[in-house]
Parts: sequence; structure tokens; C-alpha cells
Amino acid sequence: MLIEFRVENYRSLRDEQAITFEASNVGDANDPRPRKVPGHDTALLPAVVLYGANASGKSNVLYAMAFMRDTVQASQRFWEPEGGIPRSAFAWGDSAQSPSMLEATFLVDETKYVYGFVVDDEVVKEEWLYSWPKNRKQVWLERDGMQFKFGEHLKGPNGSVKEVTRVNSLYLSAAAQQGHEQLTPIYAWFRGVSPWNVGGRIPNASRRFEIPRGLNLAVKQSDRSLERIQALLSAADFGIVGIRQEKFGLDTSRHFSRFMLQHRSNNEDAWLPLEDESDGTKTLFNLSPYLFDALDTGSLLLVDELESSLHPLLALAIVKMFNSPESNPLNAQLLFTTHDTNLLSPVVGEPPFRRDQIWFTEKDDNGASNLYPLTDFKPRNSENIERGYLQGRYGAIPYLGDMTWIAEKKNG
Repeated sequence: MLIEFRVENYRSLRDEQAITFEASNVGDANDPRPRKVPGHDTALLPAVVLYGANASGKSNVLYAMAFMRDTVQASQRFWEPEGGIPRSAFAWGDSAQSPSMLEATFLVDETKYVYGFVVDDEVVKEEWLYSWPKNRKQVWLERDGMQFKFGEHLKGPNGSVKEVTRVNSLYLSAAAQQGHEQLTPIYAWFRGVSPWNVGGRIPNASRRFEIPRGLNLAVKQSDRSLERIQALLSAADFGIVGIRQEKFGLDTSRHFSRFMLQHRSNNEDAWLPLEDESDGTKTLFNLSPYLFDALDTGSLLLVDELESSLHPLLALAIVKMFNSPESNPLNAQLLFTTHDTNLLSPVVGEPPFRRDQIWFTEKDDNGASNLYPLTDFKPRNSENIERGYLQGRYGAIPYLGDMTWIAEKKNG
């Protein structure tokens, strides 16, 4: 599980910012949402939501996490040796040439790890990995440029991995390619982070004959995947009672597939191609394999604009899937952005979020984003969070000028 993520000088996140999944001392002590997990003293949250005005930087928090994941996965295997590092620093002032820092604190098999790195446009400047078995710190790796220091507790082919690590690749990425057994679980944790609709990582199911990447993978992994997706679409009241995959060839060398969805009305069935479905249906259809994968593996799912094309009650249901120990027994986590303030108020029963699950982003006059939790404002238990947010009590809203003059000017 993710405990904390820190980032500095990535996109609009100029100054060091941090977001934590550690639960605060708020709410009912018997609240089932915070998860008490072995290996960490503080309970962890299964879901965190980010609110903020347009262009406030909330998506950039997810972009930074996705960049860290991609760098771990791809820097050794796919990046060109002389190709530098495809990072996006803060665009103004000296920050454009300054390094970027990213760090994650997380749990793997009941052990806490802290892994991070510093990069500029050309090279990896620093890299570190620390472990806390039984709450005792161990230094596994400290890197300064191309100088590597290995702790006594890091066993395996450390020297041979060092020899193949490039100036623009991470040691952890190279270690995974070299089959470093002790570091494989760390690499696997990052590989399990799934970005959806983050930096263009959304399958485009509106294209004719195109299979969403996540769905195609899910179908290959399990024969039950389509049944689960169909059950989710049915539960979402989309009127879909069946899904099938059609395969056909344009010629002898090229084969394509598409998904057909079965609708039933007055005891009559009709099959429609996915590309003809509503945006909401296509959104949930594409998102569902990522939801199931996170819940099945206990991994972290990143979703930008969860409410996009989805009814507020459906977005709420997805949040509840992660918040509930019954539907999320493996402690998967969800970090998402949204503009849907309906999620801040209770529909029936308790509010969907604890106060420590709500975070905000706001830009200052220099265009730098600040990241902060609702708990900074110490709201009362009975406080209407949605109303307070829309009234500007917590910041992170647009301050709009008078737009009527625009129409008046055209008419005049």
C-alpha cells in the first residue's frame, strides 16, 4: 500500500509537495475505511480524492506518480542511451533547469520501503532505497551520479547491475532487467500502479474495431473477465445483459476484434457495437478492467476525472468499492481527481469520504501548485463540506470575473 508520495519540480508542482494515505485521528474509531496493516503503525486509507479548480495542478499529482512508475519500468529497457530523460519540470524561472525529485513510501509484504530519485533532463543525479523490516531502518542503495553505495542487507548481483546501469536509467530499472531477486518485489510494486486517463493513458473505445488495451489484457488473463464486466454494466443500470467478442479478418494477415453489447427490451435482444454506445457506457467499459485488476491484486489505481461521462451515483459506487473491506479485502487503493462536489455530501447514511481522504490543489500567483488536505482547516464533524468548498472556505476553487460583458460586447 502507498503510504506517502513526495514530488518537487514536476510540472506545476514547483516546490516540494506531499500527499499521504495515512489516516488521521478524525471520525469514528470503528470506521472500517482506514486499514490497519502489519508493518505500519498508522492505519492507511483505501481512497483519496483531489479537488481543485481547472489548471490548479491536481492532475499533475497523478502525472508525477505515473512518471515515476514509467521511469522505474522503462528507463533501462526502452530509453535511448543518449536520449536523456523525458521529464517535465516547472516551466518558469530557474526551475526549468533544476532537477526534479520523486519519492514513494509504501508497504510490500508487511515491510516499509522508501524509494526515490532525482533527475534532470539528461541524467539520474540521485537514487535511494531504504527498508524498514520490523521498524528498523536498513540502507539498501544510495546513488550519487554514477557512484553507487550498497548496504550490507542488499544481496544479489549488485555489481553486475551497476555495470549495465546507464546515466539516464534507474538502478532499480536495470536490476529488474537483470533479474535481481531481492529488488523484484519493489519493481513489481511500481509496475502494479495503474494510471487511467492520466496523460493520455485512456483507451479509445470509440474507434471502430479498437479493443481497449486494459480490457484486451483482462480477457487474455481470465475467461471470467467479460462476465464480470457485464455484471458491472448491468449493476450500473446501463441495460446491458451480455457481451461478446467478435473476431474477423480484413485479409489473411490481419485480424481484428470488436466487442458487441447485448441490450434487452420487451423480451427482444439487440446487439450493438461498443463504438455505438454512450460515452458513459464506454467509459465504464474501459475502466472496469483496471478496477478489477486493482481490487484483485491490492494495487494502486490512478484515475483522472473519475466523473467524466459517469453519473455521480456511479462514481460514488466506485469509491465505495474501494472503501468497503468486503469488496476490497486486499487493500487496493484509489487516488483520483474530480470536480463532482456531490461526492462531498452524504446521499444516504455516512459521507462517502472521511475528512482525511479529501485533498485540494491551488495555484499561487507564480503558477506553482500547492497540495493540502481538508484536515488543515479542522472542519467540524457536522460541517457541510460540499457547501464549504463551493463557498471558498477551503480555497481550491476558480475565482471568476464577470463573464456577461463578453456576450454584451458581441451584441454591441
